[in-house]
Amino acid sequence: MKLLFIHQNFPGQYKLIVPRLAQMGGHEIVCLGDEKNLKGRVMNLPGVRLMAYPEPQGAGGATHHYVRNLEACVRRGQSVVRALLKLREDGFVPDVVCAHSGWGESLFVKDIFPEAKLLAFMEFYYRARGSDVAFDPEFPSQLDDLFRVRIKNAAMQMSLTAMDWGVTPTRWQWQQQPVEYRDRISVIHDGIDTDLVRPDPNAVFTVPERGLTFRPGDDVVTFVNRNLEPYRGFHTFMRALPEMQRRRPGAHFLVVGGDEVSYGKAAPEGTTYRQIYSQEVAGRVDFDRVHFLGRIAYDRYLAMLQVSACHVYLTYPFVLSWSMLESMAAGCALVGSATPPVQEVLRDGENGLLVDFFSPDALAATVERVLADPDRMAGMRAKARETVVRDYDLNTVCLPRHVRLIEDLAAGRLGREGAAAAPMAPALRRVVAEREARLRNKTGR
Repeated sequence: MKLLFIHQNFPGQYKLIVPRLAQMGGHEIVCLGDEKNLKGRVMNLPGVRLMAYPEPQGAGGATHHYVRNLEACVRRGQSVVRALLKLREDGFVPDVVCAHSGWGESLFVKDIFPEAKLLAFMEFYYRARGSDVAFDPEFPSQLDDLFRVRIKNAAMQMSLTAMDWGVTPTRWQWQQQPVEYRDRISVIHDGIDTDLVRPDPNAVFTVPERGLTFRPGDDVVTFVNRNLEPYRGFHTFMRALPEMQRRRPGAHFLVVGGDEVSYGKAAPEGTTYRQIYSQEVAGRVDFDRVHFLGRIAYDRYLAMLQVSACHVYLTYPFVLSWSMLESMAAGCALVGSATPPVQEVLRDGENGLLVDFFSPDALAATVERVLADPDRMAGMRAKARETVVRDYDLNTVCLPRHVRLIEDLAAGRLGREGAAAAPMAPALRRVVAEREARLRNKTGR
């Protein structure tokens, strides 16, 4: 097959599937991403070519704020079109295009490659009520926010109508999609490599700047976000610190994450959420036992999970983080928020413990429960890993399902009847024909 993968920050969600398809052989694969994000990246895989599309300009400063996201998506889609035309000019017409729908990259794919099947990665469809927006009373939504969120889905809606099929990682994310499209969206997680992410009784994690070394069995509480922000419960975790330290005076707290904002409102200019909530609990927390590690290398991150006595994962009703499943695969005793994406995986008292997202006191009491009786938690840790191996393992569950989905789509066993046979628009056909003629004149073909 000829396969095209598009993600502005490639590889993104395609990090694992592309190498597997390359290993299978028999495929010609092109991977496309934003030139700004691809600088210095290489793909040393047989049959795989990495290409960049020009960094798009983004929305104009005078654009109404409701539609800035849509304008940025359209401009990105146009930038992708330039790369797609070049591919077509060079004779590469994919059987299947796999594209993330969140930034507009899939908007015009079917116009350039009407013969191809489009498999859209549908990560999250925003809703003004019932999920992340207006969930946290500390950050109330205004009427203006509700309108903005509705319009934010405009590019996503167009991607839904253009796709032949869609894929999303969890059932919770599937339920956020418009009901009329759900029968064309498969639920397949990106996958966790449980051969790599596993318990290690000999693991060691060091904090060199403090001269500290931790091993399994130590009183270590871990907390991981890409960025430390309210969407992932950082404020609740910080507010629980005084009581957690009072209950467990010897415990150390390892906190991984950057100071930017991935989701939700940015912190006030000139500050970060880490600074804000550290100041809030100052005088009640011994920060010699709280270690903000920033972003760390993956091998260090795994070692940290392997020495963790209790891992805390909190989230708004939003996209489920890989880190939660990785912590379970590493055999952590997990304390998670009783929010829908977590509850899809975590069964209270069986493979983890659930707490109210908004209750620092409940979080502190539950963490102490875990730390106070590690022997009792052994069965829960084993069940946590068992859950991920059974339902989310990369090699035995998720990758085979992804590969089968792509093969079924290419073979016409999925998708809208006759969608792939739609003709190219006449104006576009003329553009392509002119490009191909120029190419023939240059090469003499």
